[in-house]
Amino acid sequence: MALRVAENIAKLQPYPPGKPLEELEREYGITDSIKLASNENPLGPSPRALEAIRANLYKLHRYPDGSGFYLRQRLSELLGVAPASIVLGNGSNEIIELAIRTFVQRGEEVVMAEPTFLVYKLMVQAVGGLAVRIPLKDFIHDLEAMVAAITPRTRLIFLNNPNNPTGTVISRQDFEGFRSRVPKDVIIVLDEAYMEFADPALTCTGLDYQEGDPPVVVLRTFSKAYGLAGLRIGYGVMPPLVADYLNRVRQPFNVNALAQVAALAALDDEPFFQKTLEAVREGLAFLVKEFSLMGVPALPTQANFFLIDVGTDARKVYEALLRRGVIVRAMNAYGLNTYIRLTVGRPEENRRLVRTLREVRVELGLNGGRK
Repeated sequence: MALRVAENIAKLQPYPPGKPLEELEREYGITDSIKLASNENPLGPSPRALEAIRANLYKLHRYPDGSGFYLRQRLSELLGVAPASIVLGNGSNEIIELAIRTFVQRGEEVVMAEPTFLVYKLMVQAVGGLAVRIPLKDFIHDLEAMVAAITPRTRLIFLNNPNNPTGTVISRQDFEGFRSRVPKDVIIVLDEAYMEFADPALTCTGLDYQEGDPPVVVLRTFSKAYGLAGLRIGYGVMPPLVADYLNRVRQPFNVNALAQVAALAALDDEPFFQKTLEAVREGLAFLVKEFSLMGVPALPTQANFFLIDVGTDARKVYEALLRRGVIVRAMNAYGLNTYIRLTVGRPEENRRLVRTLREVRVELGLNGGRK
């Protein structure tokens, strides 16, 4: 078939999604597998969100609220920002795409870390822009190098805080020094998808920097701490002028009706939210301790996931774990060829992960085959 496709699209490598759990089980002949690969909430969705969904199913013949009025009002109250500063998205991924489509033209530049969330690079390439990737320094954003990489063609800077896949964060002091050196016409995007899990004493949030220049856009999601990944809903907080431009590009009815009512209910489900944080903190402490006893280095994290260095090609360990029904994420696509990313699961899942990794290390002859 003869198609005329722009070179930047023809060369685009799509985001590598995982296979459905049921298909993996069929393919590998396994049952009762556990998925610790996608940084999802180990407890499932918010119970109040489920109640709200059930109560609104009869309205599915109606279009959703295109302005997200009630959810934006509630977020405004909780975050202390004007409703006009909030843009809702089909996941925070859509806000990433909207920001890039709105402010980046062909040949213009977007500065980001390497490795970081793969979607930034993909979306920049999709619009014909240039992703300027700055290697992490000790697994943390190298802000000095990122400032040095800014040119007159730079339009956006993405900071993933906490960073995916490393779980590391940017301190308030470092961010303020960084922002003071960024040109006033360059937009800083702080992607805070995992901020709810972070210790506020160790990092900053872009919500504190909504005034002045350069402008700061904050990205948040309901996929992680609120357990609504399957509904695809997130939001951005930004100066109203920036929000106005994004809303000109945003598709009407981009956030479905059930996602809006579920998110609204989840915001008020404080018991579930606190239970989630407690489960993640306890799970992290358990896993890090167990991996230390196993002689497997774990990177300190401020998210609900962390990296371990398995000391060999991560794909081998990934495959061996998968054959035993434990699904994790090998980091080869991020250039971290000996690292695996693990999501904190429920206590029984965490114990199974530790037990299975011990078996795999013996099978592969790692660390002298010690159990």
